[in-house]
Amino acid sequence: MQWQTLAATLFPRGHAIVQRDDFLCGSAQVGADIIEVIGTTGHAPIGVEIALAQAQAILRIVREHPRRAILLLIDTQGQRLRRRDEMLGINSYMAHLGKCVDLARRRGHKVIGLVYDQALSGGFIASGLMADACYALPGATIRVMGLAAMARITKVPEERLAELAASNPVFAPGPENYLRMGGLEAIWDGDLAAHLAQALACDGVEDTRSALGQQRGGRRLAQPVIDAILEGRHVRAA
Repeated sequence: MQWQTLAATLFPRGHAIVQRDDFLCGSAQVGADIIEVIGTTGHAPIGVEIALAQAQAILRIVREHPRRAILLLIDTQGQRLRRRDEMLGINSYMAHLGKCVDLARRRGHKVIGLVYDQALSGGFIASGLMADACYALPGATIRVMGLAAMARITKVPEERLAELAASNPVFAPGPENYLRMGGLEAIWDGDLAAHLAQALACDGVEDTRSALGQQRGGRRLAQPVIDAILEGRHVRAA
């Protein structure tokens, strides 16, 4: 889906989102409230420039619009794979972006992520997965690492990984699998404006992704491990 079509659907009362290269930024009306919108388009590769632009936009919102909700529109092919970006320290730029999202949350900004097209690897981790809650459209493409790349890294044959992906969402791409793992709060279909209004009205501030993954059968051990660690801390404290 083109971002212009998405914005018209999400914001029937109007918006002032502008596109600069692959970077999206602006404000929009949701009910009686104004929200800020930051995002990417064109399957944007996240290099140092766009990571810094997103971070600067978030810091500006924190400074100029205290506690105003932020919507992250996500369409990225992940970290830009260029020697220049690596030499400039793209990992630090993306870490800075993630820290800015966390700062906004700590300052009282509701942060919502929406994968409307493609979300891959580090570009997704530093944006949608840093939000209070992340959602996706049904046709979105989501994965942290493709099976071919995973095979090269893990030395496990791609055919074996494909077999595992058929039954284990950890190995499989797609919004349905990330929903099962708890990485997505929900998949939005139908009235997108209503879905957005409902998400912004939600008061939840705790990170429940591990608990959701356990409930949905996609990540069965993350929450038990967390509970065991917390229980151990309580025992030592006593």
